[in-house]
Amino acid sequence: MTRTRFRSLALGLVVAPLALGLAACGKKDEDATAAPTTGAPVANVAAPAGKSWVDTVNKTAEGGYRLGNPNAPIKLVEYGALSCSHCAVFAQQGFETIRDKYVASGRVSYEMRYFMLNALDIPASLLATCSTTEAVIPLSEQFWAWQPKMFENMQAASKDRLAAIDALPKDKQLAAISDVAGMTEFFASRGIARDQAAACLADTAKARALADQTQKATEAYNVTGTPTFIINGNNVGSMEWDKLEEKLKDAGAR
Repeated sequence: MTRTRFRSLALGLVVAPLALGLAACGKKDEDATAAPTTGAPVANVAAPAGKSWVDTVNKTAEGGYRLGNPNAPIKLVEYGALSCSHCAVFAQQGFETIRDKYVASGRVSYEMRYFMLNALDIPASLLATCSTTEAVIPLSEQFWAWQPKMFENMQAASKDRLAAIDALPKDKQLAAISDVAGMTEFFASRGIARDQAAACLADTAKARALADQTQKATEAYNVTGTPTFIINGNNVGSMEWDKLEEKLKDAGAR
C-alpha cells in the first residue's frame, strides 16, 4: 500500500488529527537534546520481596505502558509506531537487553507510548491494547516481529478492495483495515477473539485518545518520527539500539 493511500485513509478517519500521515518512520530529530549525565553509576534498586521489576507493568497518566520500577532514577520512554520498520528493528535488537539487563536492575524503567504514523497504526494500537495491561508490551514486540507479513498483505490487496475501505462508513473503516492487513487474524491467534477485537476497533473514544497522544507528543517533546526516545524528560532523538545504550550509560545505567 502506498504512503499516499496511507495518508488518504488516515486523514479520512474520524479519529485522525491533521498530524497523522505527516510524521516519518526513522526520521532523525534535529531538535534532540543530550540526556542528562550523573557522572557516576546509578545503583541497582531491589524489587519488593517476591516480585520482579520485569513483571511490573503499569499504564501511565500519559497513556503509555511502563515496564519496571515506577520510581526508577532513569526513565526511558519510546514513542513508537507499530507500522514503523525502524521500530521493528529496534525491538529485535534492543528490547530483550533493555528488559533483562536494565529494567531488571531497577535502575531503568521502559515506557512505550504509541505514535500514530498512518492509518495502519490506529487499528494495530487498538488491538495491541485490547487485552490486559500486562499483555500490551509483549503483544507489541510480537507484532513488530510479524510486521513484514502485514506489509505483504497490504501489497497483495487489490486496488478495488482498498478503494472499498475508503467508501465504507467511518466507523467501519478500522475493522476493514485490520482485516485486509491481517491484524485481526494475528491477534486472534494470540487470544484476542474476533468479537473482542471488533469491540476494541469500534472504541472511537480510545482511538481519539491515541490520536491526541500523538498530537501531544509533537507539541511537548517535538516528536517528528519513530522511534523517538525520551530519557528523564529529554528528547534524545531517533537512533538504533547501540547508540541508545550509550545514552542510558551516560545517564548512569552502568
